[in-house]
Formats: sequence, C-alpha cells, structure tokens
Amino acid sequence: MNFSAYLDNLSNEGNLRQLPRMSTQQFIDFSTNDYLGLGSDTELQARFFADPASLKVPMTSSASRLLASRQIEYENLEVALKLLYSKRRGDDTGALLFNSGYHANTGLIPAIASKDTYIIADRLVHASIIDGMILAKAPFTRFRHNDYGHLRELLIKNAPQHKNILVIVESVYSMDGDRADIEALLGLRREFPSVSLYVDEAHAFGVLGPHGLGLVAESSAPWEVDFVIGTFGKAAASIGAFAITSNITRDYLINTARSFIFSTALPPMQIAWSRFTLGQLLHSDAKRTHLNALAIELQRVLSQFSVIPIEVSHIQPLIIGDPKEAVDLSNRLMFYGIKALPIRKPTVPAGTDRLRFSLSAAMSTDDINILNRALRDLLPVLNPLK
Repeated sequence: MNFSAYLDNLSNEGNLRQLPRMSTQQFIDFSTNDYLGLGSDTELQARFFADPASLKVPMTSSASRLLASRQIEYENLEVALKLLYSKRRGDDTGALLFNSGYHANTGLIPAIASKDTYIIADRLVHASIIDGMILAKAPFTRFRHNDYGHLRELLIKNAPQHKNILVIVESVYSMDGDRADIEALLGLRREFPSVSLYVDEAHAFGVLGPHGLGLVAESSAPWEVDFVIGTFGKAAASIGAFAITSNITRDYLINTARSFIFSTALPPMQIAWSRFTLGQLLHSDAKRTHLNALAIELQRVLSQFSVIPIEVSHIQPLIIGDPKEAVDLSNRLMFYGIKALPIRKPTVPAGTDRLRFSLSAAMSTDDINILNRALRDLLPVLNPLK
C-alpha cells in the first residue's frame, strides 16, 4: 500500500488527522470528556496523595489480571461497583474491570455472542462496539438511530430464526449527545424473550441517573438490562472501564473475554485513584445540576447557527457538513481562546462533519458567552436570540 498517497488523499479531502499541537495559551476546552471537572481538580489529587497509603500502591501490575500477585485494589473497586448497582439490580450483580471502554466492548461482545447469536445494534454505536461485533463473527445488522419501530421490525423478522438476539445501544451517544429510550428497549426485551440487552453508558456514567450511575440505573427495571458498560476515563477522571452483569456471567467473562485475559492489568495505583474518584462522583449532584444549566445555555447558543435541532445535553454538535470548513472554523476559534476540535469521517458519516462541543462542570456561563460572541463573529446567525 502506498502510505504517502493515502495520506495525501486524506489531506486533499480535509480528513487528515494529526495530534493537536496546543500552545501554552489557556483555552476554554470544549473537546474534553471531563464532564464533572474532576480531572482538572488539583485539590482532589492532593487529597488522594495526602493519604500515606496511596503512596504505597504499586505503579504497575506487571501482569494480566489473572496472573497479577496484587489484587486488592481491583477487588475493592469491583466490590464498590457491585454494591452500588445491586441496590437497583439485586444480589445477582457482578462487576468486572477492563482496561478501557474499547477493551470492554471488544472483549465482551465476542465472548457473549456465539455463532447462534444475532446482533442488532443502533446505527450510531461507537467504533469499539462495531469492532466487537466484527470480532464476534456473529451475524449482525443495525437499526436506524433511536428508531425503535425499525428495531421491532428487525426483531419480528429475525427472532424466529435465531436462538439468541443481542440488542446493543449507547445510553448517550458520543457525537450527538442524544439519549436512548431505555423504557422502550425494556418493552422490546419483554416482548421478545430471546433478546438480551447491552447498554454502553460511557457518556452517561457520572453525569446522569441516581448519583451519576447512568440512565439504566434510573429506569423502571435496571435488572432487566443484561450488560451495562461504564468507563472511568470521562466523568470519573481516571482510566479503565467496567461491566455490570450477573455473577455467573462475570465468571464466564473472566474465562472467555480475550481483552481481559491477555492484557496487562491497569496499574493498582490507577485503580485506587478510580475508587477514590468514584466516591467523589457519587456526591457530585451540585456539579451535575450546574452541568445541566450549562447545557441549556449551550443549546440556546448553538441553535442560532444550526439547521437541525440540538438537544440539551453535555455533548452538542454543530454540523458544518464539510471537513475543510470544520477544520477552518476550529482553527479560527483558537484565536478566541476556544478549543473545539473538528470531527470528521470515519468518526462521523461523510457530510456530517462537525465541531463537537462537550461541557465540563468546571466551566462557567461566561465561557458559554465567549463562545457565543466568537460564533457570532464567524458564522451567520440563523435563529437570532432575543
């Protein structure tokens, strides 16, 4: 393959990706996933390291989880997650840690989807889920985004032919910030006994639901969702991911999920930090309230420039439609002290190139006002605010 020609073609299209080169200038960061602002809280880090016990935790696991000599940090975090989710799911709740959300999805889906499983996933699920489906080597299809009538049609068509059907969605979608209807999905799961439900809460964990435990946790029957995936690398200001499922399934995954079996485990120090930030996250209702207030203000601002409706969410897109124009607007915003990086294919479909604005509770309404003034300078106002 001619790598140079491939890169030249990407550059000509406006789709060449490069690692961002940020100056020492302070930016308002609308590209972060630090939704609660815990990642930028230096006082929080100081409190963690003020405990002498924290300084004694190893910086490396030096082995996969199945071989590591030290397990206490992993076990403590898994027990904490089990206790939190079992309050709504019941005693048959198990938690298993993974190195990342990517590891979770590419490990779980091939492990639980056998050759007699048919997978039906939302059209806009994350690339890690798509890769997991491909690795599973099970037949799959995708339903129109958040179209549960279409999903039902596919279930009617395929349920008689397949012993097991795995329906996969995200609770909050990473590029548009819109939400899945968990109640509608639960209704379909009850209607079709062969269905198992898999919900990735990567962008909801820490932000939505009771104590930030996600949309499934606030649903009418969280115990009916077979697999819940959460991540620590976003609102929880750490790294890694976890799966919430039944105890027997947890044991099964320990023996079958290749990304779990064959990866060096995250450092115990990092796991200890995740448990610490989990405790902070649970008591961050004020931050969640502030984040929602910022989301309302951001929606009002972006709606001036958007030809499509934008939902109130901690993630909101401004569709540009052309990759070069998206890059150009991102570069121009830098001069206003605003970091909002362009999102282009293959992350989003061609023609939906955008700036993705994500919010942090560390922001203020002044930050939203600065963005408003910048966009008014740079873009035509479609829907002037009163």
